[in-house]
Amino acid sequence: MPQPTQPVFDGHNDVLLRLWNRAKAGADPVRDFLDGMARGHLDAPRARAGGLIGGLCAIYIPSGALVLKQADARGHYATELAAPLERAPSLDIALEMAAIAFRLERAGAWRLCRSTADIRAARAEGVFAAVLHLEGCEPLDADLAALETFHAAGLRSLGPVWSRNNIFGHGVPFAYPMGPDTGPGLTEAGFALIRACNRLRIAVDLAHITEKGFWDVAKTTDQPLVVSHSNAHALTPVARNLTDRQLDAVRESGGLVGLNFATTMLRADGREDAQTPLSDMVAHIRYLVERMGVAHVALGSDFDGATIPAGIGDAAGLPALVAALAADGFAAEEIAAICHDNWLRILAQAWGETA
Repeated sequence: MPQPTQPVFDGHNDVLLRLWNRAKAGADPVRDFLDGMARGHLDAPRARAGGLIGGLCAIYIPSGALVLKQADARGHYATELAAPLERAPSLDIALEMAAIAFRLERAGAWRLCRSTADIRAARAEGVFAAVLHLEGCEPLDADLAALETFHAAGLRSLGPVWSRNNIFGHGVPFAYPMGPDTGPGLTEAGFALIRACNRLRIAVDLAHITEKGFWDVAKTTDQPLVVSHSNAHALTPVARNLTDRQLDAVRESGGLVGLNFATTMLRADGREDAQTPLSDMVAHIRYLVERMGVAHVALGSDFDGATIPAGIGDAAGLPALVAALAADGFAAEEIAAICHDNWLRILAQAWGETA
């Protein structure tokens, strides 16, 4: 495998979910992350091997026994939205995942970062730079008191919804072929949430939200539009991917889209298949760059949350994607922007940092 030559900051992973599940089974999540595991995509040894310097680490409340629908003879599928979750148990799980994040920091396994200066300092010290992200706001109530507490604890990014509905808005289903215009957008509580994020300087992530919700956020927020882990609907028409009109809005806002490594969002046929070539990943990046410009494209792997191409495998395989981009003609400075620089610029803007 190629040796890492390019540092990567990744816009989305579910390592906290994996460590939380392991802790429930009696394992030590700190040792799992520090020493590495046979399964999963992300831990300290694999991050070092792949040049992964940090990323947005999701607190995600699982939806029980949700199973993706199998494709029919035409390759089509439509999984019903996951059922809404109750707030109290969701808050309990979120606090348990946050506790794991704090334990990892105390053990020196990673650094919880609240600014881009923190991210750069962690990189200089060779420590994984973790940014806390809330994927779906089920742990929050409409009064947003818990949001203040999570922010004080280090939360710097959130997505109002996952692929289910909650008191803040509506999510898109896992479906192919289907567009993202699948239901209503933000609720009144959702609009209040966006305004609170602007006040607190918490980045707002539009992955998983309906197209109407996307436009609701666009007309409300004072931040660049960020979609941490989605791809081009024109190449893979799943409901989770972005239309050209949405991509244009991201560009016009000065925002970015992070390439999702999930094979269902990369392949033209929308199938879950690890034997997906890296050329499909490069094709999506090329499309996003040509539509929006290289300054608006980044990576949002969905490590530990999806089936990804075998050519990547896990975080240690990131140099293979870097090599594929170089082979496709991307210049070194373009690759640096996609892999690292764009995320830091956008986070600095969302967090209200001065240049």
